[in-house]
Amino acid sequence: MVQTKLKIAVLGASGYVGGRLVPKLLEEGYSVRCLARNPEKLSSRDWPAAEIIYGDVLNSDSLPPALQNIDVLYYLVHSMQGKADFKDLDVRAAQNCGIAARAAGVKRIIYLGGLAKQSTDLSPHLKSRQEVGNVLRQAGVEVTELRASIIIGSGSASFEIIRDLVKKLPLMITPRWVRSLCEPISIDNVLEYLLACLEEPRTVKQILEIGGGEVLSYANMMKAVAEVMGKRLVMISVPVLTPRLSGYWLNIVTTVPMSIAHPLVEGLRNDSVTTDHRIRQWINIELHPFKESVRKALAEDQQGLLASRWTEAENSLSTISEKNIQLKVLQDHRIIESEIPAGKIFQAFQSVGGDNGWYYANWLWQLRGIMDRMIGGVGMRRGRRHPIEIRIRDAIDFWRVEKFEPGRSLKLKAEMKLPGQAWLEFKVKSSSDQTAVFEQIATFLPANWIGYFYWYAIFPVHLLVFKNMAKGIVRHAMFK
Repeated sequence: MVQTKLKIAVLGASGYVGGRLVPKLLEEGYSVRCLARNPEKLSSRDWPAAEIIYGDVLNSDSLPPALQNIDVLYYLVHSMQGKADFKDLDVRAAQNCGIAARAAGVKRIIYLGGLAKQSTDLSPHLKSRQEVGNVLRQAGVEVTELRASIIIGSGSASFEIIRDLVKKLPLMITPRWVRSLCEPISIDNVLEYLLACLEEPRTVKQILEIGGGEVLSYANMMKAVAEVMGKRLVMISVPVLTPRLSGYWLNIVTTVPMSIAHPLVEGLRNDSVTTDHRIRQWINIELHPFKESVRKALAEDQQGLLASRWTEAENSLSTISEKNIQLKVLQDHRIIESEIPAGKIFQAFQSVGGDNGWYYANWLWQLRGIMDRMIGGVGMRRGRRHPIEIRIRDAIDFWRVEKFEPGRSLKLKAEMKLPGQAWLEFKVKSSSDQTAVFEQIATFLPANWIGYFYWYAIFPVHLLVFKNMAKGIVRHAMFK
C-alpha cells in the first residue's frame, strides 16, 4: 500500500491494457478516476472503488473538469483503425489531453507507446504513436513514455494473431516480415512497469523502452508457440506478400479484422528491440520468459479468464449523422408469451453468440460472418469474452453490447459492414399471471437507398432466421 494516495486518472480504461491496469491501481490503494466517452461502458466492471465519469479526448471541453484534482494521468488511448484521418485524430486527442492536463494542474502523464528504432521508414501507426508522445510533452506537463513491442497475454490482438495462425495452419506461406526482430513482453510485466513508474522518480520526463529480454524473429515466435501448443509448424517464406495482402490473409484466418490486422502488419516491417535498458536498472522486476507468457495466455484463453480483450476497445469515433436520423427505421419485432420463468429465458439470450451459437441456422450466421470478413469486416471470429458473463461494450461475434440490464434485457449493435446501422435487442418480463413475455427486436437504420435495397433483398432470410431464433431461445430456456 502507498503511504500517500495519489489521485490517478486513466484514459483508455476500457481498452486491453487499461482494463487490467485499473484493478491493479485499486489493489495498490490509489484513488482512481476512469474517463470514458461512454461511462456506461464501464458500469459493469467490478471496480466499486473507481470513479467513472464522462471524458472524451475529442471533446476538449469535457476534459478540464474531468481532470480536476488529478495527480497523474495514464494516457492509454490509441487509434487502430485503417481510416485515413487516424493520425489527425491521434494528434488532436493528445493535444486536447495535454492542454487540459496542464490547465487542471496534473503533475504527470504516463503514456504507453510503440517501440521501434527511430526511422523515416516507420509504419504510419508506429510513427503516430511516437508523435503522440511528442505532442503530450509539448503541453508542458512532465511525461513518462514507455515504448513496448508486441504484448503477450490472453486477449491481446498481437497474441491472438500468432495463436490463430499456429492453431489453424500447419503449413504457412509467410512474407518477409516474419524475419523482423522484436522483443515481446508479457502483459504482466507491462503492468508492473506502468505501476512502478508512479513511485520511481528517475522515470519522470523520460522515454523508456520496455521488453521481455528475449529477442526473437516473428518466425521464431510462431515456432515457439507451436511447440507450447504441441503442434508441428512448417514455414515457407516468399517475397510477394505485401503488408496489405498479409492483412487480408490475417483477416480471413485469425480473429482480428482487417482494420486492426493491416496496421499491425505494417508495423511488423520495423524491428522493435530495446536498446536503452535504464528502466531495468531503476525498476527491478522479474521478466517473464516468452514461452511462460504463452502458456499462461493459452491457459487463460481455455478457461475463459480474460480480464480484458482487444475487442473491448472502441471500434470507431463515428456517430449517427443527422441525415440518417431522418430516415425510416426498419424492424422485425417478435413477441412470445410463455409459461417458462422469465429468468430462464433471460439466461438463454444472455448466452447468445460465440460457441453457444444463435439458436437457429448457425451455418447461416457463419456464412454471413465469412462474407463480412471477405470485405474487411470483423466477421464472427471474435466470439465472446466469456460464455455467460456480459459487460457493456463486450464484443459478441460481429455485434457489440450496447445496453445490458441483468434479468431483463440485452441490446446489441452490429459492427459488420452494412449500408446503415443495425441493432438486435432481447427483452423479457413476467406478466401478472406469472407467464413470461419475451420480445426480440431487430432494427435497421439505412444510410441511403442502398440500405433499403439491402433490407428488402434479404428480408426472406431475416424472416426465417429471426422467427426461428426467437422460438429457439424460448425452446432452449425450456430445457435449462
